[in-house]
This record gives sequence, C-alpha cells and structure tokens, in this order.
Amino acid sequence: MNDTPGWASPGSAPSDGHEPGTSDPADQQGRQSDGQGVKWSKDQPPAGQWSAPTGAQVPGQAQPPSTGQGWGGTPPTGPAGGWGAGQGGYGGPGGPGPYGGGWGSGWGGPPPAAKPGVIPLRPLGVGEILDGAVSTMRTHWRTVLGISLTVAVVTQVVVILLQGLVLDDASRTMDLDDPNASSQEVFRAMGNALLGLGAVSLIALIGTVVATALLTTVTSRAVLGKPVTTGEAWRDARPQLPKLFGLILLLLAIVFGLVLIGAVPGIIVAVSGWGDAGAALIGLGCLAGAALALWLMIRFSLASPTLMLEKQGIGTSMRRSAKLVRGSWWRVFGIQLLATIIANLVSSLVVLPFSVIGALAADGGFVGLLDESSGLGWTFLIVSGIGSVIGSMITFPITAGVTVLLYVDQRIRREGLDLELARAAGVQGYGAEAGAGG
Repeated sequence: MNDTPGWASPGSAPSDGHEPGTSDPADQQGRQSDGQGVKWSKDQPPAGQWSAPTGAQVPGQAQPPSTGQGWGGTPPTGPAGGWGAGQGGYGGPGGPGPYGGGWGSGWGGPPPAAKPGVIPLRPLGVGEILDGAVSTMRTHWRTVLGISLTVAVVTQVVVILLQGLVLDDASRTMDLDDPNASSQEVFRAMGNALLGLGAVSLIALIGTVVATALLTTVTSRAVLGKPVTTGEAWRDARPQLPKLFGLILLLLAIVFGLVLIGAVPGIIVAVSGWGDAGAALIGLGCLAGAALALWLMIRFSLASPTLMLEKQGIGTSMRRSAKLVRGSWWRVFGIQLLATIIANLVSSLVVLPFSVIGALAADGGFVGLLDESSGLGWTFLIVSGIGSVIGSMITFPITAGVTVLLYVDQRIRREGLDLELARAAGVQGYGAEAGAGG
C-alpha cells in the first residue's frame, strides 16, 4: 500500500475465514499454558462471595479507591491487555485504546474514526457511501467536473453527428409501421434500427468506460485526502484502459448470452409450430436468463475498481470481486440500485427541460417531432445534447464514486484495508492503536 491511487492487492489477507483483529480461543489457551495446563492461583476468594463488591474488605487484598464512575469504581490496574491496563484494552481509564477511556470513564463510547479524506476509515453505512461520492465531487470539483465535462462533450458531439448525418434517414425505419411492407423490407428496417442503436450505445459505452477509469483514480485519492489533477488521473488510468474495455465487453457478452440461451427453448418450440407456447416460453426463458445475469453482474460489480486500483487482469479482477461480494450480495445490490436511481432521477430532471425546449424550438414543434416522415432535426439534437452533457456530469461521478467506495468498504470489512489507508494517508499511530485494541 502506498499513497498512489494504484492500491496493491491484499496478498495473504483473506476475504473469508478469520476477520482481522480476531483470535482463536485455542490460541489464547495455548499462550496461557506451559505444557501442564493452566495454573490457578492458590489464593482463591472464599466460597459464596461472587457478587459485586459492596465495600467489604476481602482478606489479603487492598480495597481500590472508589471514583463514583461506571458501575462502582475504576477497576484495578492489571497486566497489559487487561481491563485496567490502560494500554488499549477495554477498561484502561483514559487509555489510548480504540475505545478511549473504557468502561470506567462514564460510558463515553468509541471515538470517531480517522477521516483523512471523504470517508471515515471504518466500515461504512449507505449514507456515508453516498455522501462520500458527493463529497468527492464537492472537494475535487475542478478535476471531477473537468473529466466528466470533457468525456460527455466528446461523446455527445459524436452521437449528434452520427444521428444527424447517418442515422436520421426516416425512410430506413418507416417500413416498421407500414402494414404493406414486405418481410424483406421489415427485416431491413429492423437491422437499420438495431445498427443505429448499437452504434449510439457503443459510443456511450466508450465514454462511460473512460470516465469511470479516470474518476476511479480521483475517488481513490479523495479517500486518502490527496488531490489529483486530470493529467495525473489520465497517466495512472491509461495503462489499464484496454483491460477495462475488455472487462466491460465481456460482462455485456455474458448478459446477452444468458438472455439468448434462456430464449433458445422457446424459439425451438415456436419454430416447431407451437407459436403461442413458444412465445410464452421465450418470455419465461428471457426472464430467467436476465435474473441469472443480474446475479452475476452484482457479483462482478467490484471488478472495475479492482482492475484499476490493484492493477489486476480481467479474470483476476472478476474473481476478486466475487470474493469481496460473497455474503453481501443484497447489500451491494441495494446500494448500487439506490445510487443508480438517484443519479438517473437527477439526470432526468436536468435532461427533460432541455428536451422540451428542443422540441419547441424545432421546426413544427411537438407535432413535427412526432411526424415519422421527418427527421429529428439539428435544433432538437443540439439542445437535447446539451441537456445530456449536463446530466452526464452528474451521473458519471456518482455511479463511479459509489462503486469505488463500495469496493473500499468491502475490503475494510474483510481485509482490514483501513490500516493500509491510514498509513498511506499519514495518520499517526492508527495501526498501533488498532493493534492494541485487537
């Protein structure tokens, strides 16, 4: 672990088994044993005196002074690591352990975790993950908005030119609504429509991948409280971009492949002459394939930040993501879904007014826009494109930031990444306190 955005892989730190900071009771027994079992002290308390002390003097022991705090006074100082050790245990009065003054200091509760950047270095809640993504936008707004604006403008310019010069031929798709069109014309029109949709989707995918790669670097620096420029983000993300494209394309192929495989039995039945049964089976098969694809996509949803920050390959990143998500599928799914809904809702509120203005400013207004014999028009494409650029400036940072912070949260929970982050951020004494408290 270092202070660069490229976080090293955890090495021997497991994602399952014993969690960091825990110990095996058998190990504790072994540490207490000298080969002949645990030796009990010869001086034992008299029988029947196991209740809390009420001021009676026990023979052979000095009565500790009462402080009036906690449940009847400060516990006596014991060996290192005991309740009264004051060396990171759970009862050291005023000790430097992870929970401050311990039980004898008046139920003060744990101190706040170190927060060198946009999130505290501990397991995160849903609100803290969303707030961390927004705080990254607010703290590093020049870099974040610069990246989002550049990618969104380039993407929308290409899409507008493609729609206005290549895909805006209304005669190519009018045959879909023509009842007198031949089957050959209908298939040609469907092919043109799918080709146009695929071209626009591919351009949007390229822009999303580039923005995600750059914003992943920015968010990783924001966690450490370190600034990063657009040039630094580009230099760090550029070597991993081909792998990130390969990862995204592989995940898309998995989704479409599963849906297609689910539809194959229904297609076979429909071709055999059972049209209605085949159509119903196609629908059920597509739903089953989509459900399986969704389950896999959540398992692999942390592969992108793993690939970018750990500098891993495609296959290794997917396995790491599945390991980090194991046992937390519903939590990861819920946070990703909530972030997507919020980002798309905010984006829609921005894009919709521009689309209305573009439709009103276009030739013929709404009526002309709904007329399939005419194209969309440059006015509508440009005005609505401006709204799409502004919407992308909001959605890119939120979705990328939430994914990166989810990755950080899962590694903190499973692999103790907060210790590495604290050292990289220069937090003094964080590892020593955590180790004493464990």
